[in-house]
Amino acid sequence: MAFFVVFQTPFLLALLSWRTCQSEVLAEPVPLTPESLNVSINSTLQHLHLQWTVHKLPYQELQMVFPIEISRIETSKVIWMGNYSTTVKRNQVLHWSWESELPLECATHFVRIKSIVNDARFPELSFVSNWSSWEEVHAHIPEQNHWLIFPRNKLVEEGSNVTFCYNSGRNPGISCYLGNELIHGEQLDSNLFTFKLTNVPFISTVGTNIYCGVNYTLEDGAVLFVSKVLEEPKNFSCETQDFKTLSCTWDPGVETGLGYNRQPRQHYTLFESFSGEKKFCGHNNWCNWEISQDLQETYNFTLTAENYLRKRNVSSVFKLTDRVHLKAPESVHFTNVGATNATVTWKMPILGNCCTLLCQIELQDKENVRQEHNVSIRVNGEFHFSELKPDTEYVVRIRCANAEHLWKWSEWATRTLVTAEAAPSKALDVWRTVKSDKGLHNVTLFWKPLSKFHANGKILFYNIVAKNLDKKSELKLLCIPALANGTELTLDPGSYQIQVTANNNVGTSPASEIVISENSGNEEVEEEIINGTKDGFLISWKLRSGDMTRYVVDWCEHPQSLHCDLQWKNLGPNTTSTVIASDAFRPGIRYNFRIYELSTEKIAYLVEKKTGYTQELAPLDSPQVAVTDLTSHSFTLSWKGYDTETQRGFIRGYYVCLKSNATQCHPDSVKESLPDKSTCCKHDISNPKQKTFLVKNLQPESFYEFSVSSYTSAGEGPNGTFTKVTTPDGRSHMLMRIILPMTLCVLFIVVMCYWKSQWVKKCYPDIPDPYKSSILSLIKSKENPHLTIMNVKDCIPDAIEVINKSEGTKAQFTGTGKPLTESESPKRANIYLPPAQDFSGPAPCISFENFTYNESACDSGSCAHIPVPTTALPCQLGLLASPDNLLKTLENTHTNSQGEIPAGEMSLNYVSQLASPMSGDKDSLLINPPVPVLCSEYKMQMSAPSHLASPVLSEMAASPEPF
Repeated sequence: MAFFVVFQTPFLLALLSWRTCQSEVLAEPVPLTPESLNVSINSTLQHLHLQWTVHKLPYQELQMVFPIEISRIETSKVIWMGNYSTTVKRNQVLHWSWESELPLECATHFVRIKSIVNDARFPELSFVSNWSSWEEVHAHIPEQNHWLIFPRNKLVEEGSNVTFCYNSGRNPGISCYLGNELIHGEQLDSNLFTFKLTNVPFISTVGTNIYCGVNYTLEDGAVLFVSKVLEEPKNFSCETQDFKTLSCTWDPGVETGLGYNRQPRQHYTLFESFSGEKKFCGHNNWCNWEISQDLQETYNFTLTAENYLRKRNVSSVFKLTDRVHLKAPESVHFTNVGATNATVTWKMPILGNCCTLLCQIELQDKENVRQEHNVSIRVNGEFHFSELKPDTEYVVRIRCANAEHLWKWSEWATRTLVTAEAAPSKALDVWRTVKSDKGLHNVTLFWKPLSKFHANGKILFYNIVAKNLDKKSELKLLCIPALANGTELTLDPGSYQIQVTANNNVGTSPASEIVISENSGNEEVEEEIINGTKDGFLISWKLRSGDMTRYVVDWCEHPQSLHCDLQWKNLGPNTTSTVIASDAFRPGIRYNFRIYELSTEKIAYLVEKKTGYTQELAPLDSPQVAVTDLTSHSFTLSWKGYDTETQRGFIRGYYVCLKSNATQCHPDSVKESLPDKSTCCKHDISNPKQKTFLVKNLQPESFYEFSVSSYTSAGEGPNGTFTKVTTPDGRSHMLMRIILPMTLCVLFIVVMCYWKSQWVKKCYPDIPDPYKSSILSLIKSKENPHLTIMNVKDCIPDAIEVINKSEGTKAQFTGTGKPLTESESPKRANIYLPPAQDFSGPAPCISFENFTYNESACDSGSCAHIPVPTTALPCQLGLLASPDNLLKTLENTHTNSQGEIPAGEMSLNYVSQLASPMSGDKDSLLINPPVPVLCSEYKMQMSAPSHLASPVLSEMAASPEPF
């Protein structure tokens, strides 16, 4: 107690003094202004790094807020204001960084800071300190580099925003480009330009050039590197196949590496949290992890992807036994392989006896028909296949997995299985075409090869048996190689049963049977036109009554080729329509379809025919036109039709286009403009069977041009070349109608006249020219070479032959009156009539050598005369008008004067002397008279005295006519 009393007073005084001091401290603000402010620049990251301290903290730690201001170029140009909140400990050095959008090398920056105590535990300490002084900071630029563009070699991610600056140094007209694209900037002061790029794209792994210049002069440039955004790894998983190694895989996503080592490809790190182990992965999509000997049951992996700009990670937690991925089965074999069954065996890699395995077996053929079976095994597996197809190649696949926890199936183990052959199981689909020629059947057989499903093996050959139904013993056997799908047969008249079979190594297919009747190939059916589409033809027909088994429709897929590729389609007996479609159908090609019905006797009867186009096209060419019956007012055009197989559509009609100088067209035609800007009158011939056209109402001597084109439902064919025609003159045509008949009449008259003249010359020979007489030429040569006129004395008189018919003898009388006996002249006698010796006065001269000479010629005594009594002169009696009368007179006179001639029936024969003998001996001439020369121009003439001439003679003298 004494001790307490002694020390009580000093203790109270000390406590009072402490409390007084504490009151003073709380009454005055504690100076907590940030001190030792240091500002530095990180040019790579474009960061301003601030470092400062707060001295004289009243407590060990306080919650404080630091307002910060950053200015650029000048302290008054504040570009950023913000607060930094943190817990400040006594004597702690504080750090804070700020990222600048504008490169720090472009301008001077100023930074200042102050503090605010914001601690709820000490509300009385809430106050704001003063601002620190401005700290000025400059980016360091090497003096040897005269760089004007910043930042240099900037690295950003795709889609980022980036700002460049250019220090122009008071150079006007500055222009900057990103690649080849002009970019627009902003001038901060007289020397500084900034260019802001937003959402920059990835262009190249080697970066993109940015350059600036003045008046097309390059001043400086930099490179902008844009990286793909680093993606988070996908499908990250780990598994084991042997409980020794965990294999982890993932999908890395896009590659972020850039060229020039600006940024290497992203790298991956695998971290297991339970063991604390970490492994750097050398590959970008997989990494192996060794399993520890103690067989850790659970694993927690974190996969981290990282590059210069960011990090991404993903985690996976699993039990080891749940991540078992078995290896593929081994030693797969087939046993007991038959045509329809087989057995497969396999083994699994050794895993110990850890678990039961589930195996999946898949059987697949080339037609994608699959069978799937599941079996459970421990190590070895076996399965028996049944109901397989003969001679079929199968693919057998087997895979297995942990049956207790199915994580993943193993890889497939694949093997090929080929079953054994069997006899073909289906009859061939057989068809035929028949052509009858001279009583024979030319049969072409076609068949479709059996599918592999029905062939049951490789087809080696086909057997064909043709049996004559009229002659049961007559057979025709053929063996056709396997590559053929048809053959030709020539059969004699009659009905035949044809059977076709396919053969392989094992056996023969069921027989396909078809019957050729005696009338096959002679069917006549009217063809019907149908309209096709791009999808094919709709074929329909009338349902027939009677016993039948099916319908068959056949057609050629390539009708314009040598081998038309005959196709056929079998249809049921109650079917009346079908759609024929084929990839071989082409527009503008005509297709013909024939519909047959097949009777119960296997005989095919043609019932209908169809023809059409999938799409009609316009004709390719124009008809060849001929011009006939050309007149002054019309002409006729004629042409031939097209070949049916070459038509690109059904010809619906023809257009006749006529060009002329006329401005108006005929009422039945229309005016149409042509490509050459001319016009023509077009006539429409809507009847395709009409192949002629009469162009009428034309003008004579006019020029016309025409062309003929055909058209189908698809349009008109080419007009072709216009043919020129000029009509003739109408008057010349009329003149021809007049002149031609006249000309024919004149020709007829001339011909008649000529014929008459020839007839007259033949009946009445011409008077010979004495100067051209052959007799005269003979006289000239013998007696007087200078003789030009023939005298009467020089002529040889004619003779009269007397024939006694009763006795068969002939006598010749000469001028002496002495008869010649038969012995002297056995065959004929010539009578020469000389003038009478006692006749002195004028008397008529009767001479046979020349009937027109005057009487002076007769007086000379050179000419032969017949004595005629004066009472009966022949000249006065007009006897000279007819030589026959003259002969009769002479005959009577001579008979009366010559009584020596025996009585009997006699006749006179007048003989004309047309040629003279070579000698002048008259006796010889009379006895052997010359044979008349037919070509002699000399003709006998006669003349009578003028005072005795009868009117007949006078008329004859006035108008002499041939004798």
